[in-house]
Amino acid sequence: MIERMLRAARLDVSVYEEVEHDQGATGQALLIIVLAAIAGGIGGLSEGLGGLVVRVIAAVLYWILLSGAAYLVGSRLLRTGATQATWGQVLRTVGFAYSPGVLSIFGFIPILGPILLLIISIWILVAAIIAIRQALDFTTLRAVGTGIIAWLIAVIILAPLTLLTDTA
Repeated sequence: MIERMLRAARLDVSVYEEVEHDQGATGQALLIIVLAAIAGGIGGLSEGLGGLVVRVIAAVLYWILLSGAAYLVGSRLLRTGATQATWGQVLRTVGFAYSPGVLSIFGFIPILGPILLLIISIWILVAAIIAIRQALDFTTLRAVGTGIIAWLIAVIILAPLTLLTDTA
């Protein structure tokens, strides 16, 4: 799994093809999401254990929603003749795209931390576009469009939950 994470972080297209077809990699993708969320919580140093648990749950929900929305948008709305994918394939590839997120554990470093977190966010975004492109057999432009629409759907669905947890 670690080797796959490193390859995913290096934006190695072949690893996204591998995990797309490896049904056993779904648990690994989930673990990557959890590890990235925990790393982000530790790197932020602003959350207690309860906050960390909420962060992990939110990350898993976001991953599921984003992947589901990307699958639906890509396989229905922006489908091409070459598009052949399942939700599980998109879920796995997008999960591995979050591999650079484990580096967010260093987000606490003064001055460098926020810059590092911005770089990691952009890195994950690029990896997610590659993941969507590979899972749905798309062009990069179609993958970007799918990713944007899927992100908007996930944010809209999760907005009420975010508001509830912020006021509680």
